[in-house]
Amino acid sequence: MTENKLSPAVIDELEAIVGEQYVLNSPEDLVAYSYDSTFTSARPNLVVLPGSTQEVSKVLEVANRELIPIVPRGMGTGLSAGSIPFGGGIVLPLTRMDRLLDIDLDNMMATAEAGIITSELADALARKGYFYPPDPSSDHYSTLGGNAACNAGGAHCLKYGITGHYVVALEVVLADGRIMRVGGKATKNVTGYDLVHLLIGSEGTLAIITEVTVRFITPPETERTAEAIFPKLADAGKAINAVLSSGAKPSMLEIMDETSIKSVEDYLHLGLPLDVEAILVIQTDGDEAEAVRGIEIVAEVCRQNGARDVRVAATPEESAEMWHARHSISGSLGRIRPNKLGEDITVPHSVIPRLITRIKEISARWNLPIVIFGHAGDGNLHPNILFDKRDPEEYERVEGAVGDLFRVAVELGGSLSGEHGVGVLKRPYLEMALGPVAVEMQKRIKQAWDPNNILNPGKIFV
Repeated sequence: MTENKLSPAVIDELEAIVGEQYVLNSPEDLVAYSYDSTFTSARPNLVVLPGSTQEVSKVLEVANRELIPIVPRGMGTGLSAGSIPFGGGIVLPLTRMDRLLDIDLDNMMATAEAGIITSELADALARKGYFYPPDPSSDHYSTLGGNAACNAGGAHCLKYGITGHYVVALEVVLADGRIMRVGGKATKNVTGYDLVHLLIGSEGTLAIITEVTVRFITPPETERTAEAIFPKLADAGKAINAVLSSGAKPSMLEIMDETSIKSVEDYLHLGLPLDVEAILVIQTDGDEAEAVRGIEIVAEVCRQNGARDVRVAATPEESAEMWHARHSISGSLGRIRPNKLGEDITVPHSVIPRLITRIKEISARWNLPIVIFGHAGDGNLHPNILFDKRDPEEYERVEGAVGDLFRVAVELGGSLSGEHGVGVLKRPYLEMALGPVAVEMQKRIKQAWDPNNILNPGKIFV
């Protein structure tokens, strides 16, 4: 990128579009928008915060004309370095565009700008008696547009599905600044290519999502939660499959391994057992009879498969405490090592016991602690490699361990990512996962949509 692409004249033009106060170029502002939730960073040349789809359109017209890279950004919670401006250019946060535009009760759909916080949308629907199921663990600080761009999941996706299952329409801005609406509120819509689901998970490389319409559902009548304690991690893996085939129909099924249990207990002092290798936290829902019967089946199946103890929450407060332990894992791991690389490999749930065994082997092979937790019910585990980036030799071993994790996931019939996206960190392994023909066809799509390669360049593909 050359200096004249961000000449004073171009900066003046951008300030005229969004307002001078929303064009940032001080060193501290550039640092603030240089990183996400990974351990990587790179400074942009400029930060531009649009306030409307029309402003996004005009900014992209300028960027496309001047060949300036544009890196769209939500709240920077990504875990694949997908919103880091490695090639400089303009970071374009959508966080000013955070309005809930419409709740259509007749069609059970809601429309919001891309910058709305996901939990704020869910809370607004809950106040009207409805349920928006996608619940990434970052839902209290990630944006709906970011969730759509990475096709985020969450604990509820076991029963209810991921973000892409709920998005019915999008408003997007193309690389040349044109505004396009795709999808709609009709239940059946098979006119032409399914552009909505092409854009879902495209990580800002094809267009910039500015508005999202999602469907919502009625909430279950009640929920029940159980915590199952396993002396052996392998038994917990077997219990996962047994629960899923038992007829219990869990809505959430999460796993914590020995290291995550110890880390959370040291952090929060919740009374978690420190002499076991795994805890499963499982929830059922539905009407009263369905939820109660489901959790009874869960408890019995876990006992039959090696659980030392199964505790069923008697109150909502007890249930919240069980989930608090699971949700506190990521935040607690910094007490063990200063850096972590959180992956989100997926496999068919039938091979989870084999995946757990292989992850432990990789940890031993590279002499690195790898914490295992995540959405075990749908085969989406989050092995977190703990390390110290200041040690070059150790960081080299991290790269080796990551490659082994991805190879194992693919060997077992799974994928590199269940919800975090490819970004930059998983890019070297894309062809291994998809094959050369699929990668070639995706690159052709990118070229057709963004011929000047200004939209999040270097993400997903080189």
